[in-house]
Amino acid sequence: MSFYEVYDSIKHKPYETMLESMTVKDVDRALNKTELDEHDLLALLSPAAAERLEEMAQKAHWLTVQNFGKTISLYAPLYLTDYCVNKCAYCSFSFDNDFPRRKLTALEIDQEAKALKDMGIQHVILLTGESRVHSSVSYLAESARILRKHAASIAIEVQPLDAEEYHQLFQAGVDGLTVYQEVYNEEVYKDIHIKGPKRNYRYRLDAPERGCQAGMRSINIGALLGMDNWRKEVFFTALHARYLQKKYIETDIAVSFPRIRPNLGGFEPRVNVEDKDLVQAMLAFRLFMPRAGITLSTREEAELRDHLIKLGVTKMSAASSTVVGGYANKKEDNSQFEISDTRSVEEVKHRLKQLGYQPVSKDWDILAGEEEKDAFSASCDYDRKARTGAGV
Repeated sequence: MSFYEVYDSIKHKPYETMLESMTVKDVDRALNKTELDEHDLLALLSPAAAERLEEMAQKAHWLTVQNFGKTISLYAPLYLTDYCVNKCAYCSFSFDNDFPRRKLTALEIDQEAKALKDMGIQHVILLTGESRVHSSVSYLAESARILRKHAASIAIEVQPLDAEEYHQLFQAGVDGLTVYQEVYNEEVYKDIHIKGPKRNYRYRLDAPERGCQAGMRSINIGALLGMDNWRKEVFFTALHARYLQKKYIETDIAVSFPRIRPNLGGFEPRVNVEDKDLVQAMLAFRLFMPRAGITLSTREEAELRDHLIKLGVTKMSAASSTVVGGYANKKEDNSQFEISDTRSVEEVKHRLKQLGYQPVSKDWDILAGEEEKDAFSASCDYDRKARTGAGV
């Protein structure tokens, strides 16, 4: 059984009606509980919870400090290539967008890694467009081996892979995986993913679980807010995260709450997600999952990020570039999306200290996980047949 069966069994419930029917009493009941169920989560995501945001914020802050202390881990994304075989309505990398594509060489990757290390970044997430030709498993593995000389932790955000492919990358030094479902509403998903292997909803939805099976130390999931009713999207994201956390107890589970940013295709959000909505989403999730991480990217403006830190954030990016070779080999390339917080790593660290938080550049070392490399279970369900476009 995978999370898809869980989702499929409950997706037809009248969530809009259920959310509207929640009262402040339902919210107060959830606030007074130590372990929340799905009904409590809906209450905290409902319009009625707007009257209790301050109380939610206080409890969310307390729970986060209790479980994580007053620390924030820092990371930066490193884009390796922007070639993509998918046509997605909302993404600048969509294959129908006309701009010069680029792929970093081994030398350029090494230069990028050195530049990030000089900036004070020890945790790096490797990103690509989705193309098995231009971002093959062998290319990703070689990229990770190069990064190992400069980084303490390497994560990936690439096309969904089979479990044994994730394990190959794990063996090469990758210890984290980020896979955004983009939108949990299956009908909307099909509508905005127009062509390419990314149209396979289930294969993408099950990717985080395959990463857990392959031995990844940390898994980060999320929905791109603005595609559908944000309350429902956060609800399913939270259920997905709890499913993974309960089934894979040795894996660190985290979520992100990215909102749609300006992109080359000019895609406009279908649903407006305001700052107060983002706050409520984060608070509801933190109360529902006190021991899960919350990642905050530079999609959001600096001032807002500073205010969100105390509401449950455990990890945030700094000095990010969303173009290929954006640090040591920057050219006038197209970015995947526009960033909003342009502060340097040192500026972010300084602000965190002002707010009473300790910025953490290194909380894990690749070498510390070497003894775990052979822990991959032979019982993993590779599900090779699930992937479409495997030869693309």
